[in-house]
Formats: sequence, structure tokens, C-alpha cells
Amino acid sequence: MSGIPVLHAEGDCISRAWENSLIELHTHGCRIKTQYDRPEDPPSIDATMLITVEDPLKEPMIHKDFPGGPEDLQEYVMEVCDGIKDHLVRKPDDPTDTRWEYTYHQRLFGYSAPSLGPINQIDTLASKLAEAPHTRRAQSITWKVWEDNDCYDPPCLQSIWCRITEEKNALFLSMNVRFRSNDAYKAAFMNIFALVQLQRRIAESVSAKLGRAVSLGRYCHLADSYHIYGSYFHEFTGRFLGALERRSFEQRTMSYEDVKEMMEAARPAILEKAKSMAR
Repeated sequence: MSGIPVLHAEGDCISRAWENSLIELHTHGCRIKTQYDRPEDPPSIDATMLITVEDPLKEPMIHKDFPGGPEDLQEYVMEVCDGIKDHLVRKPDDPTDTRWEYTYHQRLFGYSAPSLGPINQIDTLASKLAEAPHTRRAQSITWKVWEDNDCYDPPCLQSIWCRITEEKNALFLSMNVRFRSNDAYKAAFMNIFALVQLQRRIAESVSAKLGRAVSLGRYCHLADSYHIYGSYFHEFTGRFLGALERRSFEQRTMSYEDVKEMMEAARPAILEKAKSMAR
């Protein structure tokens, strides 16, 4: 096959699926330069990647070798699911405003167009599923053609699509997520973890609207460009690949339940930190 490889990784839980995706990418990805390379940087390793998490809430959910810790993970979940950093988004009609181009929460829960006010796409998605669980139209998008084709830092996450199946009289909400670009080592684990938390919230919302329990089905994560930058090959090789040789899977991972109380306890400090960031 010519062109960028199309790879697939899967796992029974988030941590195993993410780990398998990095091994698959490192083994079978192609070498290609990026727009962010310095002259001395080697090309990145890249592929189109489909990651399937069979049971998104199965433990161990957390991989110890993602670049961050439990509090960083909690902060990112709050950014995506609760919008704690939406105040950092720039005003698109103000050329002097140099804040962020977007947050995922703002695009998903308050999507706006020139002729429309903010649209809560996640609530609309949940309502569509409650009305017709088998619908193929329950999706949310982030891309704004009139802004993102020309902005410096357009969204990497592009869309979320959900559907409900009934199996043995039980309902399961499956979710597909598409990224145009995804830093496999530095960002993908946190992306997947936070989006699974969003999947759980969507299932809870649909359950409340239906008056019937909705559990989580599989999670699929498609990245058009799933990459490891050449600029941090040394770190990736030493920390991630080295850990595969030195430690067992159980030693490389931890249960979310074991750190959930600590992560929840960090919420007030995280909120204060977010509020103090420049407006």
C-alpha cells in the first residue's frame, strides 16, 4: 500500500489500548516531516490509526507513562467536560485578542455560527438518542469553516458520533471520535480518558431522558494523523519503550478508583488555577 499506513490497535481497557497503539505506531508507522520541526529534528513517525477500547470503564484505566499525573488528568477532564477554561477563548472579531482559538468544551457545548447563537451540541445529541436510540444522526462537530481554515491553531478533535444498541434487554452507548491530528504520546491518552468521561456523561443524560439504564459500549478513536514527534524520540524511547522491558503491565498502570478520591479532592484548586489564568 502506498501512502500513510492505516493501523488498528485495540484493548480491553483505555490503558492497554493506548499502549498497544503506541507499539503499533512505533513498529509500522511511516516517517514524515511536520510543520513544527526544527532543522535538527528527525521526521515524525505517523499513521492513520483506529483505536478500539472494548470496555472504556474497565480497570486499570490509567497508564503511568503518559506525560502527566492524576491531577493533570483531572484538570483536563474538567477542561473538556466542565468548560473550566472557556473564558480563555479569544473573541474572533478582535484581531488584538491573542487568547486561545477554542476549547473543545466551548465548541461542543456552545458552538456558535455568524447567524446562530450558542448551540449545546451534546444535549442535542443526547436528545436525539433518547428519541431514537438507533439514529445515525447523533453527532457533534468542532470545525468552523469560516474560522478554522485560516487560524494558527485549529481544533484537532473534529467530531463525536454516538449510537445505542440493545443487547439482552440492556442498552449500550457506543462512541466514535475523530481527530484530524493527534500527538500519540503527549496527548492521546488524556484525550481518550477525558472523552470516555464525556461518553459516560452522555450515557447518563440519555438514561435520564429515557428513564432506563444506559451503559457504555465500546469507544473508537480515529486519528487521521497519529504521530510521535521526532523532537522527543529520546524521551519516548527511554520512558515508554524502556518501561515495556523493565515493568509488567500491572506495574505500568493504575486503577482510576485508587486515585479518584485524590483527583476529586484537587477540583477546588484546579478551579482556582483556571480562574487565575489570563482573561
